[in-house]
Amino acid sequence: MKRAIKILSIILACFALLWLALYIYFQWILEPPIPKVNESAYQKFERKKLAENYYTLGNNFLRQNQYGLWEEYIEGSPFDRGVALGKLNKELLYKQEEAFVDQIQNLIPNKKYLKFLSYFTRFFNRDLSKHFPLENQKEIYGESLYAPHEFNYIGAPFDRMLNYHAAHDIGHALQNFALVGCTSFSSWGNKVEDSTMIVGRNLDFSLGDKFAEDKIVLFVKPDSGYAFSIVTWAGFIGCVSGMNEQGITVTINAAKSDIPTKAKTPIAIVARQILQYAKNIDEAFAIAKQHETFVCETFMIGSAADKKTALIEKSLTKTILFKSDTNFIVCANHYQSDSFKNDKNNIENIQTSTSSYRQQHTLELMDRNNIFSPQTVGNILRNQKGLNEKNIGIGNEKALNQLISHHAVIFKPEQRLMWVSANPYQLGAFVCYDLKKIFSDSTFRKTARLSLPEKTLASDTFLLSKDWQNFLTYKDLKQTFKQAERVNKKLENEREVIQRFLFSNPELWETYAIVGKYFMAIKENDTALAYFEKSLKKDVASKQEEFALKELIKKCQNKN
Repeated sequence: MKRAIKILSIILACFALLWLALYIYFQWILEPPIPKVNESAYQKFERKKLAENYYTLGNNFLRQNQYGLWEEYIEGSPFDRGVALGKLNKELLYKQEEAFVDQIQNLIPNKKYLKFLSYFTRFFNRDLSKHFPLENQKEIYGESLYAPHEFNYIGAPFDRMLNYHAAHDIGHALQNFALVGCTSFSSWGNKVEDSTMIVGRNLDFSLGDKFAEDKIVLFVKPDSGYAFSIVTWAGFIGCVSGMNEQGITVTINAAKSDIPTKAKTPIAIVARQILQYAKNIDEAFAIAKQHETFVCETFMIGSAADKKTALIEKSLTKTILFKSDTNFIVCANHYQSDSFKNDKNNIENIQTSTSSYRQQHTLELMDRNNIFSPQTVGNILRNQKGLNEKNIGIGNEKALNQLISHHAVIFKPEQRLMWVSANPYQLGAFVCYDLKKIFSDSTFRKTARLSLPEKTLASDTFLLSKDWQNFLTYKDLKQTFKQAERVNKKLENEREVIQRFLFSNPELWETYAIVGKYFMAIKENDTALAYFEKSLKKDVASKQEEFALKELIKKCQNKN
């Protein structure tokens, strides 16, 4: 008996040591090393509030304009910039992280399980900091000093903020999450009203409406490289859409990837390096080739020096420069160069996703507009129809404008002009900024208005339509149906609610699929089957969705 107790004690001691070792590993070894920094003068400065939603810190400032966009200017060394961002964005950092975490908690409501998954993510991203340039580590660390502590159960602030920069890539890799489906295009020469290049893009990276409420147009004057502007959100210093003072524009479009096994450099950090240090397409290509990434991506690079736009197609194993032999180029979410024509992921993506359809529709719209201006580019970005202007329902993933966009942006690189869409989506005003003025004239920066009102494009008239009101009804009732489906509960006033829902978006395939899933949840399979069959008769977004619908039909038939 004593021998058994002794053996049991040894086993328990071993488990305790193992637990301690794992704890130390997660808490210390996996904790990213803090970059060495000198104290920033901004750490001693108090943020000044000059007016409602208007703050300054030295020469840096943050203010909200009349369109609801936040305009922010920062300058100096990497750590100085990070501290300035952290102090100026304090409230926005909380709102942004709350929106992000709320979205995650909708999927994972258990906090203990969420913490376990955070450990898993940290293990997966255990070497993530090594793949960030030191400059970006210092920026993120400076900002993390002012990050909210309410979310420390997920991880320490610096750790969290590093990992949030990889969330964009994970969303790309897990295509079934449908977080991304961006479209971008460019034209130059005789297709443009003044013969100079123009670029348009929608960023359809969706983490919910709350996440997109506080868009920031950030102007950065670093102590090395070129001054630049990015469209971003609090806590994110990477580039998804931006232009620098040399007239280089960078936008990113996801391509289909295998599920990653280990973290490398986040795509938005590679894009940020290009934006800060490239002055032409060749330099952008050289920077892209330097970095290993863990997802596949296309960088659209507009260049004032080259007077044209090119694509950098980057996979896990190769980086290819693709140039158009015409005076325009279109990019959706698949590769176009000969180097990837036999790539299995790319072939599957073209065949099963909405990427090829959106590219064809963009080409159709570009062909219909003989001469491009910022207004015609904005109209294309806002287009909600299908090929041949077919009504495919509001919010269909086949459309260029799916009403999920975080932002849309238009660039005129040779003039250093950029237009950024105000909320909602790309429907609000396209607010125009002149980078030459902003970076060269400190007096202009201190004025109450950074934008150029005479060049700003008006909001989409769709916002004044009955269809917009119907879409808001559709979004609201969609959540009602999904909640009823989750709890397998019959709706009150079911018939009336269904009629209102169907009326709100009658041409969208998903409207009928949602009602079908609701009836399936409450075990009314015959009714569910009828709705799934109606859904299939509409313009289903992709082959994947079509296959999923057919599987649901089989389940209903088998249960009868």
